[in-house]
Amino acid sequence: MDILNKVRGYREEEDRLKWEGTFAEYLDIMRERPEVAQTAHSRVYHMIKSAGVAERNGHKMYQFFGQEIFGLETALERLVEEYFHPAARRLDVRKRILLLMGPVSGGKSTIVTMLKRGLEQYSRTDEGAVYAIKGCPMFEDPLHLIPHHLRDDFYEEYGIRIEGSLSPLNTMRLEKEYDGRIENVMVERIFFSEDKRVGIGTFTPSDPKSQDIADLTGSIDFSTIAEFGSESDPRAYRFDGELNKANRGMMEFQEILKLDEKFLWHLLSLTQEGNFKAGRFALISADELIVAHTNETEYRSFISNKKNEALHSRIIVMPIPYNLKVSEEERIYKKMIRNSDMADVHIAPHALKAAAIFSILTRLEVPKKQGIDLVKKMRLYDGESVEGYNAVDVEELKKEYSSEGMNGIDPRYIINRISSAIIRKEVPSINALDVLRSLKDGLDQHPSISEEERKKYMNYIAVARKEYDEIAKNEVQKAFVYSYEESAKTLMNNYLDNVEAYCNKNRLRDPLTGEEMNPDEKLMRSIEEQIGVSENAKKAFREEILIRLSAFARKGKRFDYDSHERLREAIQKKMFADLKDIVKITTSTKTPDESQLKKMNEVIATLIDEHGYNSTSANELLQYVGSLLNR
Repeated sequence: MDILNKVRGYREEEDRLKWEGTFAEYLDIMRERPEVAQTAHSRVYHMIKSAGVAERNGHKMYQFFGQEIFGLETALERLVEEYFHPAARRLDVRKRILLLMGPVSGGKSTIVTMLKRGLEQYSRTDEGAVYAIKGCPMFEDPLHLIPHHLRDDFYEEYGIRIEGSLSPLNTMRLEKEYDGRIENVMVERIFFSEDKRVGIGTFTPSDPKSQDIADLTGSIDFSTIAEFGSESDPRAYRFDGELNKANRGMMEFQEILKLDEKFLWHLLSLTQEGNFKAGRFALISADELIVAHTNETEYRSFISNKKNEALHSRIIVMPIPYNLKVSEEERIYKKMIRNSDMADVHIAPHALKAAAIFSILTRLEVPKKQGIDLVKKMRLYDGESVEGYNAVDVEELKKEYSSEGMNGIDPRYIINRISSAIIRKEVPSINALDVLRSLKDGLDQHPSISEEERKKYMNYIAVARKEYDEIAKNEVQKAFVYSYEESAKTLMNNYLDNVEAYCNKNRLRDPLTGEEMNPDEKLMRSIEEQIGVSENAKKAFREEILIRLSAFARKGKRFDYDSHERLREAIQKKMFADLKDIVKITTSTKTPDESQLKKMNEVIATLIDEHGYNSTSANELLQYVGSLLNR
């Protein structure tokens, strides 16, 4: 019954939010809250901002998109700052069609859907409240009731600009129902809803021969002609086209460039002048965000057609490329899996990362900068540190190719191949090798890639496999070291004693014999070399460790195994190097002895409890790493 209570609560909340009053009462509301009179573009911009804005590396991150769109922060920042923000300030940008252009499954439709769902929710808040002339099929702005000759006076008093003229239907209603008294015209609060066709419209092209312009602009209601006597009587017209219903909100054109020309020409007047022609009436004012989406091939074909030149200048193109960050690509797959029937399947850790590495490699352009290969570029883009390179290098890499991310493998293909791997294995658990194998098999069936691309992609699968091999070895290394944690801590303390003596130019005392001895250079180097600390850099590294040690001591804190990330990594690698033979024997012996079996079970338990594996995937990982170590 809980869900019914929630439905009841939602209904009660909707009743509470409803408002109805005269135009005079509406002006009182507007005097207190001028935001209710904002334009459609302004409403969208403030809706996005209200969800929160964060700063990262000098870029704005809009939380509105944060739960659904991953890795497109730069594109979204440009969308908001170059289109929505100036459009909200009534600059000329608002007189343009917003065209999202990018590859398939790149997030264009998701962005539009989020804007529509967001507007529905925002119109239910105080900040996003929308009011319209009651009974108007186009949800007309009540301020259109103010005569043109008084609008300058209105601006002086309220600080709000009025654009647009009263529609033919409401002009007639004002005279016949209200005797010209605008203060008595009834106004109501409306709530945007795509399902109820309130403030949100969607138009999809179909057969040009059968599709009627009435789908956009409404049509004559022939059943009322006898009653009202004329086709030019607004009461004999159905203002139910998508442009009518999208007034005050947003209008989505799906595959806009596939539209017949007669539909596109209607948009010229709507975008530039804020009105459109319908029936035998004067131009009808409309305030709506027009957003469309298409792919790059169709867009290039569109702009090459000279007949479309008039529309070129009325379109603002926002490229929406594929995500180019491995970690964000993983999030995309997790979201798609969460929304599917695969949610109960165990996908081993790093399986999605292996797939993400492959797909990101297919989208990246080969760097021109010397010394950087695709794998390094991939890591830099994902925020990883690569020795010898910094944030400036990343920005330079991004500037090398303006259209990077507009090609490559799309997320839907990856999910399709993961689904195939699950079905083929017939076990409710898959690992990275299952996924990579399925990706490889699927390339032969992919309809839109050339033979040259197929060879290149096969190579990227091999690269992804090598990357996964390192991840797998590191995962098992951590699990083994976890089982030898006390030994790792002892090794670290021994290292710290030697570093302290080295930096302070002291000697150490042997705990057994009591004799003095020099710091153990061989021990320190065997640990430092694990993380690439060179002979020339060892002094600086040791001094850094000593400074960190002193800082902890001053604050009364204990310097432990997790206090310095690079040192912990070095200790783990050193331990694993020392344990490698034990790992080899333990993972590859078909009939392990009791102690080996105990150690194996400890490692499997660690992989399950600490790293997110299940018993099947943990055993598969150990067997695979064992085979890698025995090569």
